[in-house]
Amino acid sequence: MTSNPAVTVLDVVGQKCPLPVLKARKALAGLQPGAVLEILATDPGAAQDFEAFCGATGHRLIGRSIDKDVQRFRIQKAGAPA
Repeated sequence: MTSNPAVTVLDVVGQKCPLPVLKARKALAGLQPGAVLEILATDPGAAQDFEAFCGATGHRLIGRSIDKDVQRFRIQKAGAPA
């Protein structure tokens, strides 16, 4: 049996690049490896920004969805046990 890591929500709705990624970086720094950060964003470039951010940092983009104009990203912090 495995436990689900805690999920922390970061609301950056209405903020433009580069603020969503900068705030996500800061939020992830305070989380334990394997924890999940859920980000709510409206910046049209957020999908590309978070994909690039995860590719550069080793964090995993584990989910992405959109509801109306709000995009939801789930990023797992790097360093999780395999």
